[in-house]
Amino acid sequence: MAGDKYSVLLPTYNERENLPIIVWLLVRYFTESGYDYEIIVIDDGSPDGTLEVAKQLEKIYGKDRIVLRPREKKLGLGTAYIHGIKHAKGNFVIIMDADLSHHPKFIPEFIKKQKEGNYDVVSGTRYIGNGGVYGWDFKRKLISRTANYITQILLQPGASDLTGSFRLYRKDVLEKLVKACVSKGYVFQMEMIVRARQFGFSIGEVPISFVDRVYGESKLGGSEIFMFLKGLLYLFATT
Repeated sequence: MAGDKYSVLLPTYNERENLPIIVWLLVRYFTESGYDYEIIVIDDGSPDGTLEVAKQLEKIYGKDRIVLRPREKKLGLGTAYIHGIKHAKGNFVIIMDADLSHHPKFIPEFIKKQKEGNYDVVSGTRYIGNGGVYGWDFKRKLISRTANYITQILLQPGASDLTGSFRLYRKDVLEKLVKACVSKGYVFQMEMIVRARQFGFSIGEVPISFVDRVYGESKLGGSEIFMFLKGLLYLFATT
């Protein structure tokens, strides 16, 4: 419908190299598809100068497009979303990673999908259609697939990719979900989808290709996997 506005929430921590590229791509795909948008950068006190880069981008693209909402220190993803939603002017909110693992070219497809089915949530999935993961070794792929498989069996969420963090939400739906979520970090994304099903929200899916981090360290190590399984069992026990 006319008058829709899309707020992209970009939580950043040490993404100095990636931020100009992701912002440029976002601006490009939004401009090409003609949708109204804003990009909300939530930097958690990055020591590498991410915020300085963000300020330059704000000068280039303007304050109505690049909205800076930094925080003093690293406070985690869930709280970054809560912080970001407060400042979002859009009636739809897109959450994605700033590290180029999520390509903005899929956003017009998310929007199209949302309009087609009038969905509350549209989730990017690496596991259907021509979705996939590039740059992951076999072990990472196996862990990701296994985690997803265990989750499907335990929680039957009605979505094929639960640990992905590239999604479009109606703003009021996202607010409700974030308030209901108790997990932190990696499990948080999964809980969002599980709660969405609990509340009876409709979920659409778009196949995406996921590219592992171009710069910087990957965030999924052994301790992350342990936390993930612990969080998963907690969710299973409470939903």
